Amino acid sequence: MCNSDKKTKYEVADIFRLYGDEYIKKRPLPAHYLKVIHDIKVCRSDYLGGHIYKCDFCGYKTALYNSCRNRHCPKCQFTARLKWVEKRKSEILPVGYFHNVFTLPHELNPLALCNKTICLNLLFKAVGETLSEFGSRELEGQPGFITILHSWTQTLLDHFHIHCVIPAGVLSNNKDRWNFCSENFLFAVKALSKMFRGKYIDFLKKAYLNGEFILPGRIEYLSNKNSFNIFVNELWNKQWVVYAKKSFANPEKVLEYLSRYTHRVAIANHRIISAQNGKVTFKYKDRASARLSNRKNDNIDKEMTLTAEEFIRRFLLHVLPEKFMKIRYYGFLGNRNRKENVRLCRELMGCGQVTVHDLPEGIPELILQSTGVDITICPQCGEGQMQIDSKILSYPEKMEYDDTS
Repeated sequence: MCNSDKKTKYEVADIFRLYGDEYIKKRPLPAHYLKVIHDIKVCRSDYLGGHIYKCDFCGYKTALYNSCRNRHCPKCQFTARLKWVEKRKSEILPVGYFHNVFTLPHELNPLALCNKTICLNLLFKAVGETLSEFGSRELEGQPGFITILHSWTQTLLDHFHIHCVIPAGVLSNNKDRWNFCSENFLFAVKALSKMFRGKYIDFLKKAYLNGEFILPGRIEYLSNKNSFNIFVNELWNKQWVVYAKKSFANPEKVLEYLSRYTHRVAIANHRIISAQNGKVTFKYKDRASARLSNRKNDNIDKEMTLTAEEFIRRFLLHVLPEKFMKIRYYGFLGNRNRKENVRLCRELMGCGQVTVHDLPEGIPELILQSTGVDITICPQCGEGQMQIDSKILSYPEKMEYDDTS
């Protein structure tokens, strides 16, 4: 039996173990940031405990340690992603799907970094209302779509944007038919951009007037109403980016896309090349250079080296507020009536319902059902099954045991 993630030479955890304590001494951090650092450091280590597994055929033994399950940890997203995608299988409709991306102008980044909950909630609200109004106006019905927040560039800088996955059609307002639309065109992106900009700025102004923002340091000047009005006018004069990607070929491609995007963190471990001598080197895709060189379907692979302190700073830019939902559902896919609405949509299309299987309780069973890979097969002999032989106590359990002994 083996871990589901490929082992890499360097990991984000190594960077936090080597340089995290020094970083914390220099910069005061909120408690949930400290928890992210701690969880990533101890993930899949003896600190969290685990089990010894033994092959029932050849006797081979190996230790498997528990995961931290922190949503910012690069090693803990694999099974979370599998579970989420399995739940979505029954909700994918037999139509084309579109992929739109709504991006906040970078001028808003300083305000958003100091007021993540407010600014990002407003982002979701503006995107949700924009697509819902276009669906009602252009297609005479209620669209249903999934929105996924990302906050980073390939070089870990702040870049707040929402990916939207949208079926090609809407549920009519009185819910008596499915209104199909072209699978080659959904909504005009320039019109989307203007409405998105107008809604977000309107929400921003209302939040400002209600005194909802904190304005420290370099954005303190916004506490002056005249300065804030100038700032808003600058935002109005910008062209806000709404990008429409090519529609998905079939429902299976939608799930393939979702499995890549939903549970991403700022950087995956396989991109880290080295972490030594106070510096971190990692790979990134230079999409801007690819566009300039007309390599439209390609990215230019490059390497970047940062000080460990700067790498940690950039990584922590993308820590979400506690209990903040980064994946949200709108329209007929809204949480309240999603199951019933999907059933109705399929019925109106004249297609059968999708059989829903219960999720397996164990991780090996889940991975086998989702990928067809049996991770319980002994890696040594390839014939036996790895079975739990004994438990490895976590550090808190060891302390409790020592206190009672």
